[in-house]
Amino acid sequence: MTNPSDESPVSLEVIEGTFDLARQGRTGPLGEMIDAGVPIDLRNPRGDTLLIVATYAEEPHTVADLIRRGADLDAVNANGQTAISCAVFRKNETLLRMLLDAGADQDAGGLSAIAIADQFQLAEMRVVLDEYAAR
Repeated sequence: MTNPSDESPVSLEVIEGTFDLARQGRTGPLGEMIDAGVPIDLRNPRGDTLLIVATYAEEPHTVADLIRRGADLDAVNANGQTAISCAVFRKNETLLRMLLDAGADQDAGGLSAIAIADQFQLAEMRVVLDEYAAR
């Protein structure tokens, strides 16, 4: 697990606990960890950020808080996935719109969000992506 700021080392236990908070949608305690110095764009061994994990876990309050705090919307993990690609894959229109409204790039990552929607035949996600692309 890496600390992108490299300002101070973060223990493995703290990192694992922080990702658990994001995965479980425990927004308040996660925010406290970030306020205490855990980097908002912390990465796990797969290259996931807290935002990617919270999006994949479909935790809208946590995703909204991470966006508000300035999380990297276009971070790409080791598999080429982004928070947007997670929202598309999970067929979560609310999270997809939240990320797009915040300025996330639907072309970031190993595959664009449209390519993912097409690959998995997610027509409803494609409609949303096309709507935002036309703006």
